Amino acid sequence: MLHLPDSEGLLRLAAADGLSRQSTAAWAVVDEDQKTPPPRALRRGTMIWAVEDGHGTAAVPVFSGARGPIAVLTVLTRSPGEPDDLQRSLLHTLAAWVGAHLEAVPGTPPDANADVDRERTVRIEDLTAALAEALTSRDVVRAVAEHVLPPFGADGLLFDVFVDGRPHVVHSVGYPEELPRALNALPLAANAVALDVIATRTPRFIESPEDFARIYPTMTGILTVSPMQAWVFLPMIASGRGIGLCAVSFSEPRSFSVEERTLLTALSSLVGQALERARLYDTEHDRSQELQHGLLPRELPRLPAARAAARYLPAGRGEEVGGDWYDLIPLSADRVAMVIGDVMGHGISEAVTMARLHTAVRTLADLDMPPDELLGHLNDLVSDLGNDFYATCLYAVFDPVTRTFTYSVAGHPPPVVVHPDGSVHCPEQLPDPPLGAAEPPFDIHELHLPDESLLVLCTDGLIESATRDAGQGLAQLCRTLAGAPHPRGGSDDVESLEELCDLVISALLPAPEHTTDDAALLIARIHATAAADIATRLLPDHPQAAGLARDFTRKQLAAWGLDDLVMTTELLVSELIGNVVRHAKGPVRLRLLRSRSLICEVYDGSLSTPRIRHTTYTDEGGRGLQLVAALSRRWGARYLHDGKCIWTEQDMPRLGT
Repeated sequence: MLHLPDSEGLLRLAAADGLSRQSTAAWAVVDEDQKTPPPRALRRGTMIWAVEDGHGTAAVPVFSGARGPIAVLTVLTRSPGEPDDLQRSLLHTLAAWVGAHLEAVPGTPPDANADVDRERTVRIEDLTAALAEALTSRDVVRAVAEHVLPPFGADGLLFDVFVDGRPHVVHSVGYPEELPRALNALPLAANAVALDVIATRTPRFIESPEDFARIYPTMTGILTVSPMQAWVFLPMIASGRGIGLCAVSFSEPRSFSVEERTLLTALSSLVGQALERARLYDTEHDRSQELQHGLLPRELPRLPAARAAARYLPAGRGEEVGGDWYDLIPLSADRVAMVIGDVMGHGISEAVTMARLHTAVRTLADLDMPPDELLGHLNDLVSDLGNDFYATCLYAVFDPVTRTFTYSVAGHPPPVVVHPDGSVHCPEQLPDPPLGAAEPPFDIHELHLPDESLLVLCTDGLIESATRDAGQGLAQLCRTLAGAPHPRGGSDDVESLEELCDLVISALLPAPEHTTDDAALLIARIHATAAADIATRLLPDHPQAAGLARDFTRKQLAAWGLDDLVMTTELLVSELIGNVVRHAKGPVRLRLLRSRSLICEVYDGSLSTPRIRHTTYTDEGGRGLQLVAALSRRWGARYLHDGKCIWTEQDMPRLGT
């Protein structure tokens, strides 16, 4: 209901909604001297709440300029429950809106400050809408600074919020840096303003420094670091508890009209609710980001065959964690696996799925599976999760000896290759379904790359947006890479890749805070193994092969200056060749690779699996692989289409030893 006072001391019903005909007649005319809520609200200038016959009545005075109440807005409720802070704030905001619009009602006397009041009311309406959309606490501060400071002529804004049981300045506008530091250094008992305003839940309007010193004599030292001369300290209440205070300040002493006090008081609860909600969002968002980054590699390894840099950008809006991920995994023979994926959707369950896929890829990569077979196992894993889980993935293996880049794709953007001369190539491939919807076998693709090429892998969040499709985004990525400088590898290899990542991100995501999907980017520079570091020997399939292998190994290690490794390497070669002669079949091939470690590989034509046997003291054999495991840093087997390879790695001797 809306009542307007007349010249006869009566409140007349001007508008009503939701009332029965009988109730409308009962509220049609109310004497201003009555004790019912509407006339009491008009006399006192504050909201009045009353309960009668199990129903509640809330009456809010309507102001216009500095003339005092000009009307009363009344709400009747079906229950006797008292309005909470958010509902009270809403009622005051509606009353302010009514006050501004009553200026246009015929018969309402004009006011000299009508334009100012109307501007304030419009600003408050805009603030209410902005706070409803605010996600983070910074959004709340920005909204208050934009919609509250200008209409009231304020110069400063400060939020002092309880953190771990004591007030802490979380945001400020218009203050020197010294003031927040000085306030945060105060113990709780010494912060008289916070204790007073939050404990009493009463706004404080301080019109001059003299008033401040009189009311809070123990905090006069703060005046020396504050340029402000007048303050409004508003308690922020959320969920029935005080969470802090909002300080609106002015650079000159000033007084506050009744209308200003009413509007600012009404805003305090609205801002408090919005800030508390935003702080909860901030906390959840920070936890989500910690989870996301905790699942990604903290630092990519620097491998002989590849150096890489990566970026992960969460969606600009939304508190839920995403499912984008990437990794760089060292394999045997200096080969390196590169993987990038995207679990569709956002949320904790998607993050858990991403973690499971990440772990599965690591495990399967250690088995030296080819890309198509590895994606087949991942597809089974995702399919077992249910019909609501899907993921895209690209898994690739680079062999620095043959310089081949072998990869398979499941619904993911293709890789982009940047050649040493700066030319950019994006292999064409047919679209294929994601993991969880695909039917193996997956296609396998192979590229032969020159040394020092760049490989660029990304998720669809980087190239696809509301304004461009994936094809357009991929074309823009290629143009960006073609126009970027590409310094050759060296000691600053990773640093130049980091700079290239930043360049790509800035070109394709100029405003990451407005993106709606996560984005991941992995850029790797490949390094081929030099021909001088590779030694290969074909061996006959008979017992003499072990002696020939030892002789070849001894001469090659001497040529490489690795005499300290001759004895152990000869023993390793003898055991591996002996196993081939006794348990496998030819053709037999020995390959030595000199890298960060000495790699010894023995190839044969059998698919049998080598296993370490548990021998007893009386056994005359069966200890060969135990000896291999003891003499090497690590060893293993990988399977090829025509046989297998047993490999070992030994640490290189330190210089000067």
